[in-house]
Amino acid sequence: MKLRFEDNSIRLRLSEAEVTRFAETGRVSVVVPLGPTERESLTYALERSETEEFRITHGAGAITIKVPAALATKWTSTDQNGLSATLMMAQRQPLKVLVEKDLECRH
Repeated sequence: MKLRFEDNSIRLRLSEAEVTRFAETGRVSVVVPLGPTERESLTYALERSETEEFRITHGAGAITIKVPAALATKWTSTDQNGLSATLMMAQRQPLKVLVEKDLECRH
């Protein structure tokens, strides 16, 4: 899974295997070591949620994007390539969230 930050946006791109795992388990995550100990790492995850809105949680070295279950099911079971939302953060700053399938081209 690829993570990208740019200005006021966050983007996740999932491989075909990761999309399948997300569909089956409701969660996919990656741990990036940022130092010599396990505590010095960043975990980023995509998680299916029972809420009706996109959410982001963060803290203690982790960022989780939570996607409403109905949207997650539709996304993983169809040819739909992406999900997006704009969340209002502190000081009324918008944060664009994009989750995409990063599938190989098939000819």
